[in-house]
Amino acid sequence: MAAVGGHPAQGGGTDKEAAPIEFRRALEAMAGARLRPEVQLSPAPAPRRLAPFAYALTATVEVDGEELADGRLVLLHDPAGQEAWHGDFRVVTMTRAELEPEMAGDPMLGEVGWAWLMDALQAHGAGYAEPGGTVSRCASHYFGALADRPASTEIEVRASWTPADRRFDRHLAAWGDLLGICAGLPPVTAGAAALTDSPSLGGVVPMPARRRPRPH
Repeated sequence: MAAVGGHPAQGGGTDKEAAPIEFRRALEAMAGARLRPEVQLSPAPAPRRLAPFAYALTATVEVDGEELADGRLVLLHDPAGQEAWHGDFRVVTMTRAELEPEMAGDPMLGEVGWAWLMDALQAHGAGYAEPGGTVSRCASHYFGALADRPASTEIEVRASWTPADRRFDRHLAAWGDLLGICAGLPPVTAGAAALTDSPSLGGVVPMPARRRPRPH
């Protein structure tokens, strides 16, 4: 199972020890998150203008050496709180994967993609408030020297929410499950959940997996 890597980046340029205790505890909680093994996490530079304190990770979903999905998660903290958040923490995520043709034309794709995130948060018992986001599809057609490449369509889920609890490990684990679903991986079974301390998304219908390299 993958554990959290990375480092905090504070907008004021201070070190981790100078961060508020609430922020340090949030990072410690995230460090204890357990994700399915296909999700690989890496540290990333955190934004410095959205909040006084921030922590960022990038993730890829890899199966047999092929990247099926990728994304980014940022945890923001403003000790004074922000009115738009209705709280002092905010989770901001982006998740992206290529779609198979049978999914690309689904008129309900937006609603389904958003439901995947909401179901993942609920399955992990991650309390949240003020959720917002977009689900986009991007179709690409290739011409000229690139004409031999097949047309492709990507889904991109951008979302943010205010944690209504301090179980930041659950929020990270839920996002990890969203990455897996977008990559077309089967939901974690009840047996696997018992072994990995990860709740099952048993009722979620996964996306057909992308099995060809993403064009560059």
